[in-house]
Amino acid sequence: MNSLAPLAQETAKRASTLTGLDWLMIALYFCILLSVAWWVVKRRKDTAADYFLAGRNLGWWVIGASIFASNIGSEHIVGLAGNGAVNGVAMAHYELHAWCLLVLAWVFVPFYARSLVFTMPEFLERRFSTSSRYVLSVVSLITFIVTKIAVGIFAGGVVFSTLLPEVNFHIGTIVIDSFWIGSVAVIVLTGLYTMLGGMRAVAYNDAVQVLILICGSALLTVYGLIKLGGWSQLRELCGSEMFNLWKPITPPGVESTWAPVLEKTANGQIVKQAWYFNSFYPWPGMLICAPVIGLWYWCTDQYIVQRALGALNEQNARRGSIFAGFLKLFPPYLFIIPGMICFALVKSNKVPALTAAFTATPDGAQGAFPLMVEHLLPGGLRGLVVAGLLSALMGSLAGVFNACSTLFTVDIYEKLRPKASQSEIVHIGRLVTGVMILIAMAWIPVVKGAPDLYNYLQTVQGYLAPPIFVVFFLGVFWKRLNAQGCLWAMVVGLVLGLFRMLVDTPVAMKLTGFENGYTHGTLLWILNNINFQYFSVLITIVSAVVMVGVSHITAEPEYTRFKSLTFGTATDEDRKRTYASWDWHDVLASALILLCILGAYSYFRG
Repeated sequence: MNSLAPLAQETAKRASTLTGLDWLMIALYFCILLSVAWWVVKRRKDTAADYFLAGRNLGWWVIGASIFASNIGSEHIVGLAGNGAVNGVAMAHYELHAWCLLVLAWVFVPFYARSLVFTMPEFLERRFSTSSRYVLSVVSLITFIVTKIAVGIFAGGVVFSTLLPEVNFHIGTIVIDSFWIGSVAVIVLTGLYTMLGGMRAVAYNDAVQVLILICGSALLTVYGLIKLGGWSQLRELCGSEMFNLWKPITPPGVESTWAPVLEKTANGQIVKQAWYFNSFYPWPGMLICAPVIGLWYWCTDQYIVQRALGALNEQNARRGSIFAGFLKLFPPYLFIIPGMICFALVKSNKVPALTAAFTATPDGAQGAFPLMVEHLLPGGLRGLVVAGLLSALMGSLAGVFNACSTLFTVDIYEKLRPKASQSEIVHIGRLVTGVMILIAMAWIPVVKGAPDLYNYLQTVQGYLAPPIFVVFFLGVFWKRLNAQGCLWAMVVGLVLGLFRMLVDTPVAMKLTGFENGYTHGTLLWILNNINFQYFSVLITIVSAVVMVGVSHITAEPEYTRFKSLTFGTATDEDRKRTYASWDWHDVLASALILLCILGAYSYFRG
């Protein structure tokens, strides 16, 4: 995916199109947000369970809305719409992973509910060892900081610089533009309500934000289709290729080979390449790697699962996860389709102002969503959608602030100070949230000045997720696997992932001497060109082999140590309690979600 930075620079030359009515809608949104935050703060208790898991008292609808809001950040909206404008529905594979939330609901929720843990590393410790807990805690914290925070503030800054380009402050000779103003303002506001209200403030504000986000994005899709002339016009202008979820292993017109070859014409067009070099979303990568990433993210990532951990009981956790799965069906139609509509409007030149803005820079497609907001919606509605974009940014940032705070406090600080009081633990949690705010602001100049950072960070989870996916899934399904197998699988898998990241980083960041990549034909050049999804599959296979192999050449684990935490060690009482926690409503809702996913796959075939 291309950079958003050139778009931010170009839009800074234009004036804002927001009207007084738009500002009224935005102000109303913030009033509601602050009212909810204040209500939550007044109800808070200085206990770890209340601050980090909302007292384990969240209802299913709040859990579902919060999971969805945490997932859909500004970078998600801006990035998906931009990708839709260039590649059509290819990225919808990741959005149709609503079925992964059903795996969380039906497979993992019972184990998480029985364990009564605060964090995913804590669950890993209960199942395997303390060493595994520390490894996962450190990796998760680093991943949250360098990916979720960095990408979130970048996309949020682009939204501000697109919609409010003329807003800036002058301090002497220093000009603080809208990118900085918007990013800092939202980071500070989000950080404050997260710091004061904890998980409860995050969850209840997420519930409000989801409503604004879905309504606003739906209005943009409807207005875009009306302006374009309907769905049939969209299909005609975009063509069957943009409506095809399944991309070939090698792009049409390109000769495929097993040899590590990449041949281009004088104008840069690829004519021959190794099939594993193709980065245009080939179907094997989407079929194998995408589910691995999806299952890691939705079933084992603290950032997401923390909401389910805060449920009143197992039934609420399951229903909340199912509700999140239902909400997850919307993004292809609310974010990817608007990007395709933007492409079609530019192609047909039905909105000349949009066409001019879209083509102003080579990377204008990445601003498809905010540009459509600016040029298609009337006053008032435009403000509502801008509020939705702000909701997305704030929801995802609040989630990562709270997740980082929980991981550090529960998994590291509380381990070092086991006699710490409840109020001390909460105080440290708030302090860590404050540190996250400072780190987020420190990232702004780095993010703004790195053109390919957004594209590069999308691959990071492909390198770091596989070993975590392996130890959680195999650990729950296979009781024979032990602590040594888990630790070595994580270490070997993470070393492989970090090695590939170190290879990619100089090229992605265009560091001095790496502007054109590695020397053609060298080993590092080959590694850098292998599709990250294929490399992710390799890491998954290696991690699984290491975990199974090491477990079977070392001592059998003591099964009573992790009673009730695997299928093989679950008791009859555990099973009866789980069976009693669901009924036909849950089964029917899950079946409808699966039918919707199958329907989407059936329709988007070109």
